[in-house]
Amino acid sequence: MTPTRWTTPVGVALAAAVVGFALVGPLEMLGLSLTQLPWTAVAAVLLLAVVVLVLGWPVRRWNRGHRDRRLDPLRAARTAVLGQASALAGAALLGWYLGQVAHLLPDVALPLPRQSVTSLIVAAGASALLLVAGLVVERWCRLPEDDDDLPPGGAGQLNP
Repeated sequence: MTPTRWTTPVGVALAAAVVGFALVGPLEMLGLSLTQLPWTAVAAVLLLAVVVLVLGWPVRRWNRGHRDRRLDPLRAARTAVLGQASALAGAALLGWYLGQVAHLLPDVALPLPRQSVTSLIVAAGASALLLVAGLVVERWCRLPEDDDDLPPGGAGQLNP
């Protein structure tokens, strides 16, 4: 698994922001209100960020030399995948919420859009925390460089 480059979450966030901005108007005309965000959505994203960090902590400890307990390699791999998926999900949610904020900005002087913008910005902040937690856990799951795996003749040389 290759580590997530910074361009991937940025691209996902930008794409989701464009989709969020483009869909809010037509869906509101159909009677659906996407900008009314319950507080439980923010709490769920924050809880997910904490769970990702908690699941990644044992892998971090093991990589830092605290090897008092055995670490299942499959669990470490799954944790790395969870970190990557959380980072991408956080980026998508961040873009989605910011796209909706951009749609509501012209009407922010009115009370209802102002309340929606506030809740969407809080949700975007929680999504950014999920993005960061995912990237951090993904980095925690990287194996340290091991010089013992190199062939005796040096890196890249094959023995006949």
